Amino acid sequence: MSFTVAALSGDRTEQYRELNAQATALIAGESDRIANAANLSALIFHALPRLNWAGFYFFDGQELVVGPFQGKPACVRIAIGRGVCGTAARTRQTQVIPDVHAFPGHIACDADSRSEIVVPLVLGDELIGVLDLDSPDPGRFDDTDRLGLEAVARVFLETL
Repeated sequence: MSFTVAALSGDRTEQYRELNAQATALIAGESDRIANAANLSALIFHALPRLNWAGFYFFDGQELVVGPFQGKPACVRIAIGRGVCGTAARTRQTQVIPDVHAFPGHIACDADSRSEIVVPLVLGDELIGVLDLDSPDPGRFDDTDRLGLEAVARVFLETL
C-alpha cells in the first residue's frame, strides 16, 4: 500500500478535518497499535507545520514508555504526574503549553522545544498513553490544535 500525505488546505479547522480523514484512511483495517502509532506519528509530523517531535508514549501500568515517534531521540520513561506528558496522563486532560520553560517540572528531552501539546489516550476508564507534539516555536499550539488532535486521538483509539 502506498500512502501520500496530502497537503492540508483551508483554514486550520478545515486542515484538521483533512488530517483526521487522512488518519482514518491510513489506519483503516489495521488493529496493531504500534503500527498505527508509527504511521500516525509520521503523518502528523509531515502534515503539520513547525513541529520538531510527534509521537506516542504508552502506559505500561506504572509509567509512560516511549512508543513510535518522529523527531530526535526521546526520554524513554516518564512518571505519571511528571512533566507535560505525565500531567496529561494523571489529569486525563489535554495539556496545551505555550512555553515549556514556564511549566513546572518540564522534562527537556529536546532542548529546541519551546511549546508542547499532549493529548491523553483513554479508552473507557483505562489510560492507554498520550499523544505528544513539540514545537521549536513558543505559543505554537492553541484550542484549534487541541480539538483537532483530540479527534485524531479518537481515530487511533477506535482501532484498539
